[in-house]
Amino acid sequence: YLDGFNIYHSLDDLNRPHLKWLDWRALASRLVPSRDEIVCRIVYCLAQRTDKPDRLIRHRRYVSALEATGVVCKMGNFLTEKRICRSCGADWDAPVEKQSDVNLALALVQDGFDDVFDHAYLVTADTDQVPAVAVIKERFPMKKVTSVVVTGRRHNNALLTACGNSKRTITVADLEACLLPKLINGASAVLRPPEYDPPN
Repeated sequence: YLDGFNIYHSLDDLNRPHLKWLDWRALASRLVPSRDEIVCRIVYCLAQRTDKPDRLIRHRRYVSALEATGVVCKMGNFLTEKRICRSCGADWDAPVEKQSDVNLALALVQDGFDDVFDHAYLVTADTDQVPAVAVIKERFPMKKVTSVVVTGRRHNNALLTACGNSKRTITVADLEACLLPKLINGASAVLRPPEYDPPN
């Protein structure tokens, strides 16, 4: 269960753009103990900003690539909200992500109730997911939830506690080993944006 916004910023902080062309199906298989678990569903919750056309094109290509590999993408959106400077009183419109956190929590809880998983891997450092994990642990004590972060990010203490201190960290080696190919054939062909080409 992937928090797209949280993951994007984690990857962006690594300053290696090619790692954003990430194959979550391959990475998910790398995260689970190969003899004990199988990956049955991957849910990626994200929102697309429409005010930056270049980013939007790359983002849409990435979503198409993920969907071609069987990842379920649940879309939120961005709205503008008025912000005011407390010092000078100036105001401006700021883009604010909406619905992604709720979509992630609902996917986790719904799949828990539908018995889709025995063990969920929650890739986020966002404390907003604590109530969803608490519902899973309360209603289904035998189900396990593991907190997962990308290297360079710290596990959120509240979320880690809710997960019973079960945690994993995605390393740079994991990321490098799990990149999507340049061309992905699905319902339509998806070509990797040149900004995400690996270094020579």
